[in-house]
Amino acid sequence: MDEGGLLGGKFLFKKLPDGLLDKTRVRCTICKAEFRYHRSSLSLPYHLRAKHSTESASTGPRQSTLQEYGACGRITKNVREKLTNSLVVWIAKNCRPVSIVEDDGLREVIRAASGDECYNLPLRGTIVSRLHTLYEDQRAQQSSKLVQVNVALTGDHWTSVNNDNYLGVMAHFIDNDWTMQSFALTVSKTEERHYAEACADHFLNVANEWEIKDKVTTLGTDSARNMVAAARLLPFEHMPCMAHILQRTVTVSLNDSAFERALAKCRKIVGHFKHSPANAQELKAQQAAHGHQTEPLVQDVPTRWNSILEMIKRIQRNKSGLTTILTQQNSKVTMLTDQELDRLQKLEELLEPCRYVTELLGESGMSPVPWCCQPCVICSGLWSPQMMTQSTF
Repeated sequence: MDEGGLLGGKFLFKKLPDGLLDKTRVRCTICKAEFRYHRSSLSLPYHLRAKHSTESASTGPRQSTLQEYGACGRITKNVREKLTNSLVVWIAKNCRPVSIVEDDGLREVIRAASGDECYNLPLRGTIVSRLHTLYEDQRAQQSSKLVQVNVALTGDHWTSVNNDNYLGVMAHFIDNDWTMQSFALTVSKTEERHYAEACADHFLNVANEWEIKDKVTTLGTDSARNMVAAARLLPFEHMPCMAHILQRTVTVSLNDSAFERALAKCRKIVGHFKHSPANAQELKAQQAAHGHQTEPLVQDVPTRWNSILEMIKRIQRNKSGLTTILTQQNSKVTMLTDQELDRLQKLEELLEPCRYVTELLGESGMSPVPWCCQPCVICSGLWSPQMMTQSTF
């Protein structure tokens, strides 16, 4: 019911001389005919259909017929079960929190899509139970693939945004069709400090848990000292990650080099614009004025692949705008000299082949980004009940 009116405003309550509304009488806004109203508007549509047929089609909601109810009414038990299983797989594959089944918005989306206005999402406990079942099913399938093959392991320790430590271990092997297969064995939370002995024990525990200790031929890790030392304690051949070695080579080579001074100035310039919204806005204006693509500057980070190269490239592309802004601001941060820019141009030429190699390794499945940072998928077994912590869900 609209305030002061009925049927989408086609009928209005009669207004009394004192300005109040008489809720016992309504008036047709089209022909001004007056009717008694007793909290039921069933007779009003008849007046519209008889006297104003062109207006009767837009009187608002009406009761659905049995045929319509059958088409968009309650979903069947089988469909509900299929929908619940789909939610479980979606939560596992896309790392959604289990608490998402308590989201009113998701419930309304499913109601709108199914036509079932009475649908309610499954309980949180139901989802957790089925996640365990799904994990065990997937684990059994993956275990069956490891029975008659030699296995290479790769692993890494990493820290979550909640500052929790995790160990990720993947298995790699070639199947009977000579196809490379890879999937994760575990992403498990660790409490101990990552000393060599602890890291070695973690890898052994995973191998024993999956009953593949005698099938493991090599272990691939980064070149961190604790990982190298841990590998010496294990009965597997150690294969340091080539992409990590290349990255380490670049960063070590640039320390105390002739490029260090110019790179330090680059970092100050990037910080000047990244830490000030006003400066960042000025840079966008200069980029538009020079017909350049609007893009932020990039700060190099040791753990971000090729970030030094990208920092240099963006400063080179925006050198005219950066020079204009820093000159006008009379800032303590100064623009690179022509000599320094020439030196960075030569460094860019040196680093470009390194970028090509790291991307080539990534395309061949040896991603230059640590694999543990990649999205988890249930078909690879990356989700596990051990991850079901309060901070995760």
